[in-house]
Amino acid sequence: VQLQASGGGLVQPGGSLRLSCTASGSIFSVNGMGWYRQAPGKERELVAGITSGGSTNYADSVKGRFTISRDNTKRTVYLQMNSLKPEDTAVYYCNAVVYGMGYWGKGTQVTVSS
Repeated sequence: VQLQASGGGLVQPGGSLRLSCTASGSIFSVNGMGWYRQAPGKERELVAGITSGGSTNYADSVKGRFTISRDNTKRTVYLQMNSLKPEDTAVYYCNAVVYGMGYWGKGTQVTVSS
């Protein structure tokens, strides 16, 4: 199973970015998917998660600003990030659970700065 993430970059405070992550490999379906982030000197933390049925959960720090969604036919999870703040700066990683095992994609850098 491979996870390919894209969509990171540099954005000004208040701006928006959309991250995408697609799972590939010999898999029939993907269970839970999610986004984590890790800022310099900090531990990796959950940003948002979504089940195969569409139930979502968010870190308190991003509620109301970020939206996670998925397209099961494309095995892709998205993270729409609005009203970005400098404290959102981090490497963002996607995660997927396939047949009970967790997989990580390579991180994508998100930098929020003026």
